[in-house]
Amino acid sequence: MEGTTYGYVRVSTQEQNEARQLAAMRKFGVAEENIIMEKLSGKDFNRPRYQRMVKRLRPEDILVVKSIDRLGRNYDEILEQWALITKERKAAIVVLDMPLLDTRQGRDLTGTLIADIVLQLLSYVAQTERENIRQRQAEGIAAAKAKGVHFGPPPKTLPDNFEELRQAWRNKQMSLRAAAKTCGVPRSTFYDAVLRAEMAEGRIEAK
Repeated sequence: MEGTTYGYVRVSTQEQNEARQLAAMRKFGVAEENIIMEKLSGKDFNRPRYQRMVKRLRPEDILVVKSIDRLGRNYDEILEQWALITKERKAAIVVLDMPLLDTRQGRDLTGTLIADIVLQLLSYVAQTERENIRQRQAEGIAAAKAKGVHFGPPPKTLPDNFEELRQAWRNKQMSLRAAAKTCGVPRSTFYDAVLRAEMAEGRIEAK
């Protein structure tokens, strides 16, 4: 029995470009009643229409998407959905923007194998790039800190009597709470300012 061809169109509420995806579905030959469309914000990825469509998929059915990112937010989710559709539901997937991601032909052998390899390769490249970005960010932050760049909110301006209060606290003439209160800052802010001052003086080493 011949299967049903479904088209899945997803757009965010910010980017109203469903016309391009709809045109691609119609050009492929997806029947109007079998085009499922959802509008989702970037952070809300709960897809009730998509989930219902996947549950309807049967062997010999075909799911058509314009691009691979319509299946998920990242490659981990894309791989999960790919396996669900092709392995569990045993339906075929056609990604219009990537002809190699087409499991209709020889889905039991070459077609599925090539598509799986391509998808795994894309996932590996995406994961490697994410790790490289994190490493570059960490290296950039470390280099900036080494140059004295401060991250986070700017330090609060300390009153003119900070040095006097710092010495009074260090000499145990007043408590940390009292020194900070007189200084007009929280205890943590006062203590951090003391540490910075003593690091600048070389009395303690920076960690």
